[in-house]
Amino acid sequence: MQPQNSKTDRIWRLIDILNWGETYFRDKNFDNPRTEIELLLQHLIGCKKIDLYLQFEKIVKPKELITLRSWVKRRINREPIQYITRSSEFYGRKFIVDQNVLIPRPETEILIDVSVEILSKKNSPTIIDIGTGSGCIGITLALEIPSSNIIAIDISDSALSIAKKNADMYSIRNIEFLRLDILNQDIIHIADMLISNPPYISKEEIPDLMEDVKDFEPMIALTDKSDGLDFYRKFSDIMPHVIKKNGTAILEVGRGSHSDRVKEIFCKSGYNNIDIVKDLNKDKRVFIISNS
Repeated sequence: MQPQNSKTDRIWRLIDILNWGETYFRDKNFDNPRTEIELLLQHLIGCKKIDLYLQFEKIVKPKELITLRSWVKRRINREPIQYITRSSEFYGRKFIVDQNVLIPRPETEILIDVSVEILSKKNSPTIIDIGTGSGCIGITLALEIPSSNIIAIDISDSALSIAKKNADMYSIRNIEFLRLDILNQDIIHIADMLISNPPYISKEEIPDLMEDVKDFEPMIALTDKSDGLDFYRKFSDIMPHVIKKNGTAILEVGRGSHSDRVKEIFCKSGYNNIDIVKDLNKDKRVFIISNS
């Protein structure tokens, strides 16, 4: 695909690009080639998928062609579309993302559902969001529970910068951002709830991750460079000090045996009131641990 720069250059309509892109991504061995070009075009034009087909005769402007060509090159190298477009959706809202933050996953939305239900009868609850990244969890809770007070923690200044931009985008006032290495520094706040999607991939699993993940997403957000359990051990240690009596920890866990190993950590620490929520794939995904 070449940008239009002379009278003899081809005019590209949306339908032309859709058909070209599907063939191109298929030749590059992408699993869903049509979806790849549809997503790029949606962000480029600023429309929904159905609009691409309702206005399929629309001419794509030369400047848009230049942008699209650069995006396609990046995607061919397996860079996630969310980083290319600097946008990801979470709980029905758009969030700014770049390679300093983890891309929000649909399964993480379960943490929001569970938290909102638990805190629905709490008056002005305080919530500590550990490993906030893009801020998608803390900001979403701030919006879903307007009376709440959110303390969003991350070790990365770059991640916190993105999170603050997202908070500003939604004019959030009930959130505080804090740079802290929770594995080595103390949390001085006390909250009704601790919530986290921590780095839980073990160092042995990293080589087996998809290229989109291991080559582009921040390692600090993916793995503890150990057995994938360091943060859960830390949570079990600090819960009595940072969560109020009868407060709750809401934690995302990995698939397979990871959930069993996490449960063992908390059971050994004396936490017996543990509920587990499964995701749509029937994998154990979220731990609800009461500090009773």
